[in-house]
Amino acid sequence: MLQITIPARRLWDEVKEEFIYPKGATIQLEHSLVSLSKWESKWCKSFFSKKDKTDEETLDYIRCMTITQNVDPEVYENLNRYPNLIDQILDYIDAPMTATKFKEDKGPKKNSRETITSERVYYWMIAYNIPFECQKWHLNRLLTLIRVCDIENKPKKKKSQSEIMQEYAELNKKRREQHNTKG
Repeated sequence: MLQITIPARRLWDEVKEEFIYPKGATIQLEHSLVSLSKWESKWCKSFFSKKDKTDEETLDYIRCMTITQNVDPEVYENLNRYPNLIDQILDYIDAPMTATKFKEDKGPKKNSRETITSERVYYWMIAYNIPFECQKWHLNRLLTLIRVCDIENKPKKKKSQSEIMQEYAELNKKRREQHNTKG
C-alpha cells in the first residue's frame, strides 16, 4: 500500500487569472488485481497493453487504486499539479514487491501474443488454487506467485544421455573408492 499526501495550497490559475484553492488530502493506494479489474471494466482494454496510457487513463487508474473512502474528485484533478507524486505512484506500480528473482532462460525469448487481462489473471489464480484474498496483493507480487506456480508445476527437464552417463561414472567412482575395489 502507498500513502500519498496531496497538499492544499493557493495556486494561480493563468487561464482565469485568479487564485484557486484546491483541496488537499491523504489517500491510500493499492496496485492490485481489484484495481486492474475496475480500470479494465471502464476502459475495455488491457492495462498491460504496449501502448502508452493517456494522462486521463493514468489518472483514472490512480482513482481505481484508491482504497480511501469518499475522496473528493477535485483531489485527483489537483494531482496533475504534482508530477513528483505521479512519479512516486508510477514507481510504486513498477516495484517488484518481492525478493523472488528468476533465472532467465538463455534460449530465445518467447514472444507471447496472448493479451493479459484481469480475467486471465483470475483464471491463473483458480488454476493454481491461489486464494482470492490475494487479489488485494500488490499486482506484481501476485504475478510473481503465479509465475512461481507455473515453474513449479512444469515437468522437470529430462537429462541428456551424456549427463546420465557422467552421473553414472561419478557414482561408480564413488562406490569403488568406498568399497576399495577396482571395478
